[in-house]
Amino acid sequence: MISMAEKLDPWASDIRVKDYGKLEKEFGIEPIETVLAKIPGPLIYMRRGMMFGHRDFGRILDAMAKKKPFVMMTGLMPSGKFHLGHKMLADEIVYLQEHGAKVYLCVADIEAYNTRGISLEEGRKTALEEYLLNYIALGLKPKNCDFYFQSSRSADAEKANAYYRLVGMCSKKVTFSEMTAVYGELTPGKIMSVFTQVADILHPQLPEFEGKLPVVVPVGADQDPHIRLTRDIASRFSEFNFIPPAATYNKFLPGLKGGKMSSSDPLSYIALSDDPKTAKHKIMKYAFSGGGNSVEEHRRHGGNTEVDVSYQMLYNMFEPDDRKMKKIKDDYTSGRMLSGELKQILADKLESFLSSHQKAREKARKEVAKFL
Repeated sequence: MISMAEKLDPWASDIRVKDYGKLEKEFGIEPIETVLAKIPGPLIYMRRGMMFGHRDFGRILDAMAKKKPFVMMTGLMPSGKFHLGHKMLADEIVYLQEHGAKVYLCVADIEAYNTRGISLEEGRKTALEEYLLNYIALGLKPKNCDFYFQSSRSADAEKANAYYRLVGMCSKKVTFSEMTAVYGELTPGKIMSVFTQVADILHPQLPEFEGKLPVVVPVGADQDPHIRLTRDIASRFSEFNFIPPAATYNKFLPGLKGGKMSSSDPLSYIALSDDPKTAKHKIMKYAFSGGGNSVEEHRRHGGNTEVDVSYQMLYNMFEPDDRKMKKIKDDYTSGRMLSGELKQILADKLESFLSSHQKAREKARKEVAKFL
């Protein structure tokens, strides 16, 4: 049964989690440390704690180790700019594909229409221009990738019928009271979006697609309600004998100002389409600092890496060398390194990354048709 515990709202735009340990205990999420040693060549943010938890990820790691088939399924909300927060998920998609996953990448255009008022045409344009181009530039390959829209699942009638049939069948596997316990207040649009998303996660195991095999869904902490509900529904489908989906959970990368990245505030994030010079300026001017109020105070007391946005971005994304990262931390917390110097290190790395990425993004335009 689904817990009546504190709710996470997967549709909220301002969700924040202060205590991920409490979240693990509250909802039964396993700490990533329980399987970290089994992750081959973990990405920087995996080994440094930005990926904080999982459900049944060990099953996926076993499939990797034994070279057995598995699916990585995730969705994208076609709204706003593709920013550094999205890059973490994209890196995980590419990582799992490189380690044997068949990628199912869903454009949640029906959910965007129902919950955010985004037209199907606008959603399609955003999905291709902001998301797919960046995914390809970051390394996603068309082979073993099923990229689709909720509004038009497949040109293959048999597959399309199986998918939409599953959407309808999901409604019989859960009660309204269970859904309100998970999501709180519901609208018809949200209810439809939930059943569509459950079908997105489960349908790779249908006989018309891959058949019964492990599926992992990488998500942010706010999406756990969908995972819990889907796992419950999966266990009730005697018709298909689904394996409950596994999941990995990522923390939220802080926005430039220290809060959550907001698509309505371009100064709260670095978009991967930002001009490199503009991005560098954003870091130098707007990145929230953990330093002292004056040079003298900073030299005396040092900086706070727990709240410093530049440090967090370096630590979780842009400085993979542990020795260099330790020196940066030691210098900053001791006061030897000033906030401006720390920002400069990040700004230079970010400028270099964006310059290279945007060249790759232009080349990626030639590859888009292979995914459609």
